[in-house]
Amino acid sequence: MFACIYIPNFSVAAALRAEPELQARPLAIFEGKPPLEKIIAANEPAVKLGIAPGITKSQAELCSELALRPRSSLQEASTHAALLDCAQSFSPCVEDSACDTALLDLRGMASLFGSIHNISRAISERAIALGLQANVAIASNSDAALLAARGFPGITVIPPGKEAEQLGSLPIEVLFSDRIEREEKQSADSLLGTLHRWGIRNLRPLAALPAIALSERLGQTGLRLQQLARGEASRTLVPIEAPLLFEEAVELEHPILLLEPLAFLLNRLLEQLCARLGSRALATQELRLTLELSNHVGIEDECDHVGIASESNESSSERPRSLAAPDGRGRLYVQDSRQTKFVRSLSLPLPMLDPKVFLKLLQLDLNAHPPGAPIIKIHLSAEPARPRLAQGGLFLPPSPEPEKLELTLARIAGMVGEQKVGALELLDTHHPEGFRMRRFVAEVARKVPQKKNPDSEELQSAITALRRFRPALRASVTLQNGQPARVSCPKRKEVQGEVLWKAGPWRFSGDWWDREAWSRDEWDLALKNGEAVSFYRLVHDVLGGTWFLEGTYD
Repeated sequence: MFACIYIPNFSVAAALRAEPELQARPLAIFEGKPPLEKIIAANEPAVKLGIAPGITKSQAELCSELALRPRSSLQEASTHAALLDCAQSFSPCVEDSACDTALLDLRGMASLFGSIHNISRAISERAIALGLQANVAIASNSDAALLAARGFPGITVIPPGKEAEQLGSLPIEVLFSDRIEREEKQSADSLLGTLHRWGIRNLRPLAALPAIALSERLGQTGLRLQQLARGEASRTLVPIEAPLLFEEAVELEHPILLLEPLAFLLNRLLEQLCARLGSRALATQELRLTLELSNHVGIEDECDHVGIASESNESSSERPRSLAAPDGRGRLYVQDSRQTKFVRSLSLPLPMLDPKVFLKLLQLDLNAHPPGAPIIKIHLSAEPARPRLAQGGLFLPPSPEPEKLELTLARIAGMVGEQKVGALELLDTHHPEGFRMRRFVAEVARKVPQKKNPDSEELQSAITALRRFRPALRASVTLQNGQPARVSCPKRKEVQGEVLWKAGPWRFSGDWWDREAWSRDEWDLALKNGEAVSFYRLVHDVLGGTWFLEGTYD
């Protein structure tokens, strides 16, 4: 058995997938260069108002209820990719017949999805989830399924042997699709005119004609059309191996100046991307946002026009967040950027598939890194990855979800800066400050069983932690025989006293080949201040000649 997924009125369907709020409104798609734009497609409500393909855009604009949209190759490419995702989620053998048509080989799929009727309903529901209003037809051969999908709305299942009976009511024009027209040698208009002169208006009379007489008048082309009308044509599908590209894009009629409308569009694109990834049982670990910026250069003085309120009228917390940083007078400066593309990438620690989390991460990132100019085009892509599989323990407490942890880290980074959030990574040096911040990635700790040693446990209980002073405290040190005898700190009067006990010095040095060379002596010592005794780490910077207290032992 074969299935066909067909999207009627493809240009309109692509526009409605990008703007679902236009479903109930009359919509027409135009194409061409001004002032010669013409209507190329219209939905059913627009046709009822008298809007037909071929009229000019200026004529269509006389209808105040009509929504006009330019034909977008980006939207059509995204819709076609969603169509292939829908087909490949049910069968590995898929033929890309046309931009609005996909054929599937359903052999062996019954054990996975059930009966043919269940498969047809599942395909239709998957198409709706991807934002596609598609016709689905199933038949014993691919061409019969294609004709049924192009001719009958909704779901159609043709039992084996009933092809000619069910296809007979279809109009004769269904045979002359773009794909079949390219295969035939004669002109489709000439053939269609000949059949009309014979009084043939649908497929049933064509299927009933004698084959020999038809071949004498129309040749092999006529026999081919008759086989299609009877549902007897058979051929082998040409499967495609489409790359795993998950991209969504939208072109804007008017530039976007604020983050709020941008977030609204990003939410729609993320939902479409996640739906496509989910249909292929995939997730993503990297998002890439590309914004095409306007080349407009100048200063917008009208605050109401750009949505920026001056500080004298509204507080900064109530002010709309713009794509370029406004100054204190409430004027929006548009940057003169020769590079018209703004690119941001989000690398996630684990594969995720939550559009709400993705949207919040993108919002926080754009708040910290605004594009700086109006946006005229949005392109969003996702790098596919296998979804994360996790098994919860029955007797273990539930741990926070990695998605929430990533969102929390992004919020903290927005407040304190990206360079101050993450995990410490030790550098290959003996310098006590030899570390850097790296991106935090949650990992599952592996428990390694160790032998119990009561001596080591007693030693570990005696070890104390060094609590560092940041910045380190400058100290005044009195030496006796080259050793610290008294220490005082001018900034903290409680840190002073006689040295009761000391250990050291431990001498460290490094990076002698670099300008950042260092050399220091360290002491661990106990100071007595009245009745109190405290433990500190004392450091002597040999190169600088300064003394400072690095920290205290708890």
